[in-house]
Amino acid sequence: MANRLVDIISTQARHYGSREAYRFCWRKDGEWQSTSWNDFKTQVEVAGKALACLGLIEKDNIAICSPNTPQILITELGAFRNRLASIPIYASSSQEQFDFIVANGDAKVLFVGDSHQYPLAYNYWKKHPDKISRVVIFKNDGLELKPDDSISIFWDDFVRMGMEAPEEIAREVERRMNAGLPEDMATLIYTSGTTGEPKGVAITHSNYDAAMEMHLQLLTQVTDKDLSMAFLPMSHILEKAWCFFCITKGIAIAVNYDPRLIQDTIHNVHPNIMCCVPRFWEKVYAGVKEKIAGMNKMQRIMVNRAVSCGKKRNLHYVRLGKKVPWLLEKEYSFWDKKIFYKLKHAIGIPDPNMFPTAGAPLSDKIVEFLRSVGIEVVIGYGLSETTATVSFYPPVDYEIGTVGIPLPGLKVKIDKTGEILVKGATVTPGYYNNPKANEESFTEDGFFRTGDAGYFTRNGALVLTERMKDLFKTSNGKYIAPQMLESRLAENKYIDEVAVIGDQRKFVSALVVPNLSQLRRWAEENGIDYSDTEKFVTDPVVVDFVKKQIDGVQKDVAEYEKIKRITLLPNHFSIMNGEVTNTMKVRRPVVAKRYAKEIEAMYAY
Repeated sequence: MANRLVDIISTQARHYGSREAYRFCWRKDGEWQSTSWNDFKTQVEVAGKALACLGLIEKDNIAICSPNTPQILITELGAFRNRLASIPIYASSSQEQFDFIVANGDAKVLFVGDSHQYPLAYNYWKKHPDKISRVVIFKNDGLELKPDDSISIFWDDFVRMGMEAPEEIAREVERRMNAGLPEDMATLIYTSGTTGEPKGVAITHSNYDAAMEMHLQLLTQVTDKDLSMAFLPMSHILEKAWCFFCITKGIAIAVNYDPRLIQDTIHNVHPNIMCCVPRFWEKVYAGVKEKIAGMNKMQRIMVNRAVSCGKKRNLHYVRLGKKVPWLLEKEYSFWDKKIFYKLKHAIGIPDPNMFPTAGAPLSDKIVEFLRSVGIEVVIGYGLSETTATVSFYPPVDYEIGTVGIPLPGLKVKIDKTGEILVKGATVTPGYYNNPKANEESFTEDGFFRTGDAGYFTRNGALVLTERMKDLFKTSNGKYIAPQMLESRLAENKYIDEVAVIGDQRKFVSALVVPNLSQLRRWAEENGIDYSDTEKFVTDPVVVDFVKKQIDGVQKDVAEYEKIKRITLLPNHFSIMNGEVTNTMKVRRPVVAKRYAKEIEAMYAY
């Protein structure tokens, strides 16, 4: 069978023609422009010819560093027609990160989003003029090229190159398409990694084909009438694989350019499918809780009654595949019109279908709440190395507290250390030019070592406990799973981010980034000065208040797991400083080093 992603756009154009394939808007106040499958096909064909015109040959690699834009998909699908592999790079990457990935991945041509990413490509080319043959800039946002820049062109020039390509170029692209093999590398995606240097994960066409087939069989609740929002960065394996799935299924994609504007774009577009990370839902939950807190007593009673009804209907009956009693269904219908619809509309998803959510733990309480009000968050688990999904909630009989059941066709087992091992058609053949990592990451019988600890429930659902490297032991010999504590604390409206500390320490402590807007509101009500943020977060009264919030969340946690002391930080953990990954996972060694003084102070008395 031909590699699916090589000719998928041609197939869909024949099937859907003038129907919408994607929509896009550059600016907050701009209009969303829709593109048909026919036009999408033409764009991909032109990009394929333009790439061939740049002198790239089969098995070459290109790199793409850009905020979300349709040009990413057009370029990647054009690359697949040439047997080229694409290296996605986060738009927020530092020069050091960018340089490492481009050099390690042997990229020959660089694609960048706008004036924010252009310097990364230009600086790399200046240091390695013989390595890069061309830089293509997607968006001309008033950008002026450097005077000595002889290799950069804008997207319009690239498109013109493809449109004016001679017939022999078209024939050469056709030949390359026909010569493609399932084992050809399609994507080289670099793990952000909470420790050490990133590693290049080779994802082949056969990996994608297997992933698409498995999801087509399992996701029976999605149809080609749905609308997906590409909100997570397309450099993230979850969003990338999901976009390819949407294209394969014929689902239109609304591409969100600036993640900071998601609250605006989600209300303009009203997607009913969107991949999310837990942080999105934590903020939604905090906002809802704040709204409820501001209601009068009667309104709060109504909301609590509605949520209780939703929980009974959706979790006690629908979840288990049982028929909902007539009276309960009538009551739920009433609350859905009266409260749940307004809530979903306020979020921007008045007609939700499903929302795949992964990347970090989401607290059970938030999952229960969202499911109770009719928002189907589908919790899953996966890695770049497994072409995203290892497991996710089935439509019926999912277990809250788990990450769902493994995909059929994947072999998933737990070794004697508790580590999750995976084998199957979606698992990477290995890391790019990294034999040492391959040797360490695969067992003798071919299972991939995920680095995650977990176990199976009696019903075969997978429970994720912690990253193996994140598990730490106190000086009393007790094991602590920091992510469990961190996800619980995210339920509290006064807390934004947490890094739990305690490795080889006598007790557990935490660095806490408070939700400053909420904390300042509390301070104003209590006559506390918050004009100087650094002084504000060290005020003993403020620290004590936040500590009491934490104590309330960890009431049922074992005594040795409880956070005993905290330090409030005035700033968020930074991607640029390497304190968190691009998917907002804490890099504990970096945080421990950066805040060594603050940490030591918590154990000094």
